[in-house]
Amino acid sequence: MLRLKSVAMKLILYMTAGPMFLISFMAYLYLSHKLRSGYNHDLEDYYHEVEDLHAGLAKYNKWTRISFAVAALSTLLLFIAVSI
Repeated sequence: MLRLKSVAMKLILYMTAGPMFLISFMAYLYLSHKLRSGYNHDLEDYYHEVEDLHAGLAKYNKWTRISFAVAALSTLLLFIAVSI
């Protein structure tokens, strides 16, 4: 019975963490390519001074952090699924 619960838990972790990783990784690549090209790269040097004035840069930083965090979390869940 314990073995069946372990297999079910692995399946649940793989089914959630696998697609979550792929989606977040693809979102990170999309954000890095599309949103980053939309603003001046010199703004990174004085970001804190223009944070309120440049909404595109703030949006880019927010969504890349979120997508990277979700990718890291799903990688951790995949590691847990492998180690069970």
